Amino acid sequence: MSDSRQRGILGRLGYPDSSIAGFSMVLSGFIALMGIITAEVLYPNYSTRQDISDLGSTRPPNPVIHEPSATIFNGTMLVTGALVLVAALFVYRATNRRGFPVVLAIFGFGAFGVGVFPGNVTPWHGLFALLTFFSGGLAVVLSSRVVSRPFSVFCGLFGGISLLFLVSVFFYGLVIGGPHPLESLGGGGIERWVVYPLVLWTLAFGGYLLGTADDDLSRPPR
Repeated sequence: MSDSRQRGILGRLGYPDSSIAGFSMVLSGFIALMGIITAEVLYPNYSTRQDISDLGSTRPPNPVIHEPSATIFNGTMLVTGALVLVAALFVYRATNRRGFPVVLAIFGFGAFGVGVFPGNVTPWHGLFALLTFFSGGLAVVLSSRVVSRPFSVFCGLFGGISLLFLVSVFFYGLVIGGPHPLESLGGGGIERWVVYPLVLWTLAFGGYLLGTADDDLSRPPR
């Protein structure tokens, strides 16, 4: 076990950095999933064809805000982003691969920004949402370099699916200028193919870190 993982208050209590990161990731994934579900249930006549961010506020010119869904969703994003930032710090301490934890931190920062700037705050909400989607997908792909097989395969798959759907939206909207092949899912349905692979990975990656806490993440994965 590396000395770096024994630094700090929690380290002196016997918790390695990878365990702290894993705990933060699992908690962030749980809060994100259950927070979104709870906000959906409490939102009048909500459909998953709607954008996820509608739970916080719809977009201008006539934004609609439903409480308590808005507070639940925005608070969920704030807590989720903060926990991912904490996880990124401890992943950085536990591994010598610097690129991945930096991108993971950007992912957390983006999610936090989505909570700070609801859908009615333009253009900031859209910019932070895009930052969250892109950095999240990239972080999932990069995580395959710090975990062992077969989990690394799932990391590449989940990240690839998220990025593929994200790119497809821009490709059909800006390049082709035509309807998306999965238009029947609605904007919210397509968005969930971008977001939910990230949330599921957050839970899975956190569990991986907790399960391999005694291993040295600075070593190349097998």
